[in-house]
Amino acid sequence: MSTKTIRRSRLSAAVAPAMLAVVAMVQPALAEEFGPVKPIEVKKELAALGKRLFYDTRLSGDTSLACASCHQPDKAFTDGLPLSAAYTGSAHFRNTPTLANVGHRAAWFHDGRLGTNLNDVTRESITETYFMNMDMRIMQERLKQDPVYIKMFADAGKGEPSNGGARSAIQEFLKSITSSGAPFDTGDLSASAKAGFELFKGKAGCAACHTGPRFTDDTPHNTGVAENPAIWSDPDRHVTFVTYAKFMGVENYMNVRRDLGAFVRDHKQESSGAFMTPSLRELTYTAPYMHNGTIASLEAVVEFYNRGGGNSANKDKRLHPLDLTGEEKVNLVDFLKSLSGNSFDVPDYNPGEFDTEPPVIADWRNQKN
Repeated sequence: MSTKTIRRSRLSAAVAPAMLAVVAMVQPALAEEFGPVKPIEVKKELAALGKRLFYDTRLSGDTSLACASCHQPDKAFTDGLPLSAAYTGSAHFRNTPTLANVGHRAAWFHDGRLGTNLNDVTRESITETYFMNMDMRIMQERLKQDPVYIKMFADAGKGEPSNGGARSAIQEFLKSITSSGAPFDTGDLSASAKAGFELFKGKAGCAACHTGPRFTDDTPHNTGVAENPAIWSDPDRHVTFVTYAKFMGVENYMNVRRDLGAFVRDHKQESSGAFMTPSLRELTYTAPYMHNGTIASLEAVVEFYNRGGGNSANKDKRLHPLDLTGEEKVNLVDFLKSLSGNSFDVPDYNPGEFDTEPPVIADWRNQKN
C-alpha cells in the first residue's frame, strides 16, 4: 500500500503573542466540554502484531480481503465509497464507518447490534460470510506457517499463533487509533469555526446527540435519511442484506425494501430506521456520509439538517427546520472541518508493504516450530 503523509498546519512560533493569548483562553474551554480524545494505553508488541494482522489478506477465506481493504488509514480508516465492498460474490449495504477512537465506543456497527467489546467485533468481522468469511481454525493454521508471526506472537506474550491471540492483538491495534492535531483541540480555530461551534451548541442543536470528546452519544436515532436504491437494484447488495436480515430475525425479510437499523436490536417498531449517532471526528477524510453514503459533502449534510432531516414516521422529534442563513451554514461547516486532525496514513498505523509469503521449507516433514 502506498503511503502519503498528510500533515495538518499547526500554530507557528511566529504567531503574535496576542493571538497566542486568545488561543490559550479558547482551548481549555473547548477541551473541558468536548475533548480532546484521550489516548488509550496499549501494549506495544501486541499492537504491532495487531497492525500486521490488520493488513494481512490471509485473514479472509479466499485471501482477497484484509481489514484494511475497507478501513484505509488515509481515509481515517474508511474506504471513500457510498457502500462498502464485501467478500467475493457479495457487496455491502452500508457505508464503512471510521475506526478513529473506536476503543472508546459503547456499541458497534451502524445498527449498534454489538455492544459488548472489540474482541467480539473483531471475531464477527473476520468470520461473517459477507465480511471476510474466515474459518478461524484455518486462519490459525495459516498464521502458524509464517515464521514472522511465530516470533511476533511469542514477543507479544501470546505463545504460538492462535485465534484468541490474533483477536486480542487486532483489538489492541484498534485501541491505538486515536485522533490528534485537530484545530478544535489545539485551539487553532478560525473566527468562522468559532461561530460555527456556537451554532453547533445552540441554534443548530447538533450537540443534543453529538456530544463528548468523540461528538456522539453512542445511541441510535432516526433522522429520516433516504434509502440508497443501490441496495435493492444491485443483486449482490440485496442478497447480502437478505442474509443479514434473515440472521437478525427480520420477518418477511425477502420483501423488505428499507434498512431497519436498530430495529434488529429489540424488534420494536419505534427503533425502525434508527442508526447510531456517528462520531464527527475526522469528517474531512470520511466522505460520503450517513449509514448508506447518500450524502456526498459536509455542506449537503448541513443542508439536510437545515431542512429538518428527512421523512420518516419514526423521525426524532427534536429535528425541525433550522432556518440557518448562508453565512451560518458556512460557519457550521468550518467548525465541522476543525474536528479533523492528523492523517492516520503514517507508519504508526500503516505498515506499508510487507511480505505475506512464508519462505519455502525444504524438509518440511521434519520441521518443528
